[in-house]
Amino acid sequence: MSERLSERGPVAVVSGGSRGLGRVLVERLLAEGRRVATFSRKPNEFTEGLAAAYPEDFLWESVDLHDPGAVRQFVKAVKERFGTVDLLVNNAGLLHQELFLTIAPNRIDDLLVANLAAPVHLTQACARLMMRDGGSIVHISSINAIRGYRGVAVYAAAKAGLEGFGRALARELGPVGIRVNTLTPGFFDSELTSDVTERNREKIQHRTPLGRLGTAEEIADAVLFLASSQARFITGQSLVIDGGITC
Repeated sequence: MSERLSERGPVAVVSGGSRGLGRVLVERLLAEGRRVATFSRKPNEFTEGLAAAYPEDFLWESVDLHDPGAVRQFVKAVKERFGTVDLLVNNAGLLHQELFLTIAPNRIDDLLVANLAAPVHLTQACARLMMRDGGSIVHISSINAIRGYRGVAVYAAAKAGLEGFGRALARELGPVGIRVNTLTPGFFDSELTSDVTERNREKIQHRTPLGRLGTAEEIADAVLFLASSQARFITGQSLVIDGGITC
């Protein structure tokens, strides 16, 4: 049976779970009774607090997205601690805004590795643990993957690649009971949008049919739906949640 709940509760891996959307997902998955493993570059008060409050059900480790070996070693630690993985949310990413003609080659590499190569490595390692009982994988993309915006060409390329990766992987892993979907958020309040000027924020809200930015909680609602049994016949899809800005 796919997405089977183990006696001790299912196991979720959330990349970048120390802040923003990742933090909301970690909190809500723990509240659902899941065991949760996450990583970020540095610990913070949130991760340290959860480690103390959930010593048996929460795992945090320091991982640099630019180190594929460290990403795979993290999954080994998850296997040693929890035995398996039922859900993977590829949430961690890196955003840098700069015109394409001036962006440095090393910055291009950083963006492609963090937003595409690292999720690919993490997905392969987790999918191998899902082979026996099935599971669900949710990639967090961006509307930059489906709409053109100045200054984010490399980021958009990586996110578009992540969506294509998800569709191909859904066909490959479906026969073993692993669902793969992509969530494509629009503009929502997060650290990635914290540098948006008030003027640009007003422009975005004006262009959005619902008249506002989204919230991390609303994005998390959609992630948890795609990960749930209510979506058990949904795979290979990209769900856009953007208040209608791309319609």
